[in-house]
Amino acid sequence: MTVTRVECPALFLTAPASNQGKTTITAALARYFTEQGNVVRVFKTGPDYLDPQILAQASKQPVEQLDIWMAGEDYCQQRLFLAAQEADLILVEGAMGMFDGEPSSADLAARFGIPMAIVMDVKGMAQTAAALAAGLASFRSDVDVAGLIANRCGSERHAELIRDALPESLPLLASLKRDEQIVLPERHLGLVQADEVADELEERFSAAVDWLQQSNDCALLSLPKAVTFSASDTETPIEEIEPLLANKTIAVAKDAAFSFIYDANIKALQSLGASIVYFSPLKDNSLPNADALWLPGGYPELHAKALSENLSMRQAIMDFHHTGKAILAECGGLLYSLQSLTDLQEVCYPMTGILAGQGAMRGKRGCQGMQTAALPQGDIRGHAHHRSRSDNTPTPVAFGRRQRHPAPGEAIYQEKGLTATYLHLFFPSNLAATAQVFLPQGAQETLMADAG
Repeated sequence: MTVTRVECPALFLTAPASNQGKTTITAALARYFTEQGNVVRVFKTGPDYLDPQILAQASKQPVEQLDIWMAGEDYCQQRLFLAAQEADLILVEGAMGMFDGEPSSADLAARFGIPMAIVMDVKGMAQTAAALAAGLASFRSDVDVAGLIANRCGSERHAELIRDALPESLPLLASLKRDEQIVLPERHLGLVQADEVADELEERFSAAVDWLQQSNDCALLSLPKAVTFSASDTETPIEEIEPLLANKTIAVAKDAAFSFIYDANIKALQSLGASIVYFSPLKDNSLPNADALWLPGGYPELHAKALSENLSMRQAIMDFHHTGKAILAECGGLLYSLQSLTDLQEVCYPMTGILAGQGAMRGKRGCQGMQTAALPQGDIRGHAHHRSRSDNTPTPVAFGRRQRHPAPGEAIYQEKGLTATYLHLFFPSNLAATAQVFLPQGAQETLMADAG
């Protein structure tokens, strides 16, 4: 076995909890170093669609997910290795708190030897922030902590109190003042999609770069130490997979209503040999010529009226379904597949009706978590994150398996060529099963028989 190694400066942005400013600071760093002429590759820990959109605009580079459970260690290693070959800096943004989840951000950082910077909102505390940071830094011996980023500092005196209380081994990398100009816009499922506020984001990125440079602690504005990333010749990169979808065209819904699309999923389909075309259920009157459809998640509830009024598109999708060709409908795509959708204002709109049932938004209550989609075609890992419900749907063919709970997860429906579920699937976790989902039923059965 031959192992190839490459070095690249890298830093993992983590925090004691959510809502500490990780995304804002990661985006600010990505834009700062990009403006210095560096190629910055950013990764996001865990299943997230909205943060990567922001980070991609900030870095001007694609952003991919890293998650040991969802994608596997080999996949994460490959993506980091490939990024290190082209990048001057790798940034990884963690999820939730530093040690939250199984596996956690700390597990990922330890596995690949990436030093972590702790982002902490220090409003309302001083020396206690140092104590918390020191406790996080010493909690595990296999985690390398580069220092503390004190976010929302009230003054230089505030920063000084924190700095003086930190142990020598844990420097204050930056003390960042409170500044609402750089806070990223949010809505009910998280950050607003980047495409909707692209110009505003540019203004905030510019303000955020100035914000970083105003810190009296300048260590954060120097490239972090280099990390060695490796790959062996026994691993098969995703780009070299058997093309089970050769000569197939997959039409992907992509617009303001449907945008929860992992770049990794598109690359996975292309690695399987598929050609990708995009269409807008909001604006287009017809479907592109395709062998399969993918209706991903997004915000159909915010655009239910326009989706309902596009009668020609609704009919086109119904006609496509009647042919028996494959359709994958995930979360928002599932809602669009139902007979109707009641939005946040409790107005009911007809949808495509390719799956029996009614969807309705339910305010602040929701469902989220990592699950395995136990499909007849094979297990595909993914996650759920929604604040809606569906009623009067058909009998599911299967349910998701929750990562850490025995109760059944999200329902999975299959009728003719349609696969519909609230789960967002991560295609690289099982490329063979993914290929079968996008093939018509007869071809799926043949492929499954050959695999058996």
